Amino acid sequence: MLLLDIFQLHILIPWIISMLVGILVGGTPGLTATMAVALIIPITYYMDPLAGLAMILGVSFTSIFAGDIPATFLRIPGTPASAAAVLDGFEMSKKGKGSLALTIDLLCSAIGGLIGVSLLIMIAPPLAKFALRFTNFQYFWLGMFGLSMSAMLSTNSKVGGLISAVLGLLVSAVGIDITTGFPRFTFGNIELMGGIGFIPVMVGLFGISEVFKNVKNRDRLRERTIHDKISISIFETLPIIWKRKWTLLKSSFIGTCVGALPGAGADIAAWVAYGVEKKTSKKPEEFGKGSIDGVIAPTSANNAALGGTWIPALVFGVPGDSITAIVLGAMLMYGLRPGPLIFQQSPDFVKGVFAIALISQFFLIPVGLLGIKAYGRILRLPRNIIMVFVLIFSVVGSYSIRNSFFDIYIMLFFGVIGYIFENLDIPLAPMVLGIILGPMIEDNLRVGLIKTGGNYLPFLTNPISAVLVLLIIFTFFSSNVSNLFRIIFRKK
Repeated sequence: MLLLDIFQLHILIPWIISMLVGILVGGTPGLTATMAVALIIPITYYMDPLAGLAMILGVSFTSIFAGDIPATFLRIPGTPASAAAVLDGFEMSKKGKGSLALTIDLLCSAIGGLIGVSLLIMIAPPLAKFALRFTNFQYFWLGMFGLSMSAMLSTNSKVGGLISAVLGLLVSAVGIDITTGFPRFTFGNIELMGGIGFIPVMVGLFGISEVFKNVKNRDRLRERTIHDKISISIFETLPIIWKRKWTLLKSSFIGTCVGALPGAGADIAAWVAYGVEKKTSKKPEEFGKGSIDGVIAPTSANNAALGGTWIPALVFGVPGDSITAIVLGAMLMYGLRPGPLIFQQSPDFVKGVFAIALISQFFLIPVGLLGIKAYGRILRLPRNIIMVFVLIFSVVGSYSIRNSFFDIYIMLFFGVIGYIFENLDIPLAPMVLGIILGPMIEDNLRVGLIKTGGNYLPFLTNPISAVLVLLIIFTFFSSNVSNLFRIIFRKK
C-alpha cells in the first residue's frame, strides 16, 4: 500500500523533476546541494509532506553525484562534496577514461546511497546515540583527524601537504571572532568581516587555476575539451566494481558513520574515506594518478553520508549537515516534530521517507546517465569555448552565494594561488580540507576550554578522544601505519 501511495503522480512527477534539477545544479560549479534544497523548499510549502520530502531527497542525492561530472571532466568540483573526486577522476579523464570514471561514479553513488539508507533504517537509534556521545572534545579531535588526512592526500610531499593545510586553517580564521567579536586578518577591509566564503575559494583553486593553465598553452585551447566519446556500459563496469567491493562497502560504512556525526556532512566523509582507502591500499602510489579505488571511495562515501545525516535528524532532531538543517525546518513547516516520538506519532511518514530514499537510488541511475551524456556532448566543444563558460559559471557561482562582487575577487585571487601552488608541486586538497574543518576545530577547542576553565586534560581522558589521538599519532609518525590500517580493513 505504501508503494502505491508513493508512486502517485502528485508525488512522482515533482520527484523526478527535482532530480533533473539536481543534475543541473550539481553540475554547475559554485552551486551546491544545500542551495538546491533551499530553492526547492518554498515550492514544497503547499504540497503533500511526502511529495515535498521526495523533492528534497531527490535533488540532494542527484546534485551530490552531479558535482562529480565537472570534477572529472574539467577538474572543477560541482559541489564541495565532489572536491575529493577531482584527485583521480580527472586523471582518468586525461587518459581518455572519463566515461568509465563517471559510470563507476554513478553506480557507486547509487550503491553507496543504498547502503547508507539501509544502515539508516537498521541502526538509526544506536548509531545516533553514539553520535550524541560526541562533545566538544571529541569533535575537536575528529576535526584534527580529518586534517591529518592531508598527509595522506599529498602524493609527493607531506611537508607540502601540511603547508597547504595550515594555510587553509588561516583562511578559515579570517573574519569576526565569534567569541570576542574582534576582527581577525581583515586588514581594515569591511568585506572580510564576514569571513572568506568556501565556494569562491574552491572554485578559484580548482576552476580558475585550470583556466590559467589552458590560457598559457594556446595550442591546447583549439583542442576539444574531452577527446573520448561518451560510451557508457553498465554491464562492463559492474565487474570492475565487483573486484573492488570491499572498497565500496568500507567507504559506504565510513560515509554513513561520518554523516551521522552532526556537522560533519558528505564533504568530510568523502575526504576521510579517500584517506583511509589510500592508507589501506596495496598500491597507494597510484592514488592521485587515476586510481579506480580513488574514484570509488569518495563517491560511495558522500552519497552514503546523506543517509547518515538523517540518523540524528530523525531520531533526535539534531541536523547532520546543512541540508538536514533545512529539512528539519521544512518538517516543522509541515506540522511534523522530528525526534524519538516521530516513530510513534508519524510511523507512515517515516516509512515513506525511508522508501523514497531507497527508490531515489534506483532513479539516480537513469537520471545520472542522462546527465553524463548531456554534459559529455557539451564538453566535446573546443576548449576555448568551454573555458569561457567555465569562467562565466565560476563568476556567477561565486557571486550568487552572498551576492557580493568581492567574492569574485576572492575567486580570482585563489585562482592565482592555485596556479602557483601547482607549479610549486604543493597539493590543493589539504587547503580545501583546512578551510572546511577550520571552524569546526577552532569552535570546539574554544568552547571546550571555556567549559573546563582552560584545562586541556578533559580533551585527552575520554576513550573516544584517546582513540582519535592515537589515530592522529599513527598517521603522522608511524612508518607502519599502512600495515596497521590493512590489518583493520583487510581486503579479501
